Amino acid sequence: MATSHNRLPSKTLTPLTLQDIWIAKKRIASFVKTTPLLYSERLSRESETTAYLKLESLQETGSFKLRGAANKILSLSEEERQKGVTTFSTGNHGLAVAYVARQLGVKAHICISNRVPFNKVRKLQEMGAVVQRVGQNQDDAESYCYNLRDEEGMTVIKPFDDPDIIAGQGTIALELLDELPDIDTCVIPLSGGGLLSGVALGLKAANPNIQVIGVSMVRAAVMYESIRANRPVVIPEETTLADSLLGGIGPDNRYTFSMVKDYVDDIVLLSEEEIARGMSFLFRHHQIGVEGAAATAVSVLLHKKTRKIGLRTAAIVSGCNVDADRLLEIISTHKDDEDDG
Repeated sequence: MATSHNRLPSKTLTPLTLQDIWIAKKRIASFVKTTPLLYSERLSRESETTAYLKLESLQETGSFKLRGAANKILSLSEEERQKGVTTFSTGNHGLAVAYVARQLGVKAHICISNRVPFNKVRKLQEMGAVVQRVGQNQDDAESYCYNLRDEEGMTVIKPFDDPDIIAGQGTIALELLDELPDIDTCVIPLSGGGLLSGVALGLKAANPNIQVIGVSMVRAAVMYESIRANRPVVIPEETTLADSLLGGIGPDNRYTFSMVKDYVDDIVLLSEEEIARGMSFLFRHHQIGVEGAAATAVSVLLHKKTRKIGLRTAAIVSGCNVDADRLLEIISTHKDDEDDG
């Protein structure tokens, strides 16, 4: 699937602007690192572009999700904070909410499905959050989360479909433009669309011709299928290395569906083998251990899966919360053809 949008959309459902991203940058400064932008000589050679890795895996909670969670929770009133926060998550967003809540002394209930890997469950518990495991998909966890809102008055911190979350993730674009002002392509993991929406807004506000490439797995790519259908759809979740990209976009999606549809220039789907090769590549050539979702942007470049790559490309490495044993298994069974090249 490929679409071309060389201008900012004239109509979106969100009032979000570049100014909101700058406000978020100031608000979250004490919680969020400015992550490195690492030039990859090997990836540049493989992909025939000048390739950089935006290492969001180095955030305190191990993923970019800290940006949006911090921006949303810090925007709450004191009364809202006293009642606590709750969220539904495949793991990384829950970790971010739990971390920020702990720093601010706010109680947090994290609702997750039974598909979330145990390593992420353990980290959530270590952060002091109450973990509720519910059902077999994110929709089940979401329903329980809203029950907590109705019964206890807790504020739901949505994983993606919220202007404050989107603005927080958009601060990545400001860092990219600061370090690589002539960037012409950005490859972004795509699930619910909060990351792509925020980064795309920031980049295309600077230059509408910057290409934004979204990447998901072949298995249960809900946003991709929703855009094809021109409406949010529901797809059963499947087991995938990119488990952080699982989950629906919500039948009443207000922001990210339209923003992704307006901003994205191409969406690429990856096989499990292609995702695994990206994980192996990052470890073997950069000594970076990442989860499957975080390797997807790199895999797009490795496998030359889109024709919309320009001269200077940033791949967002979104998170490092991976089970160590699973990563070692993947590395041992997925070797590059030129390990010593």
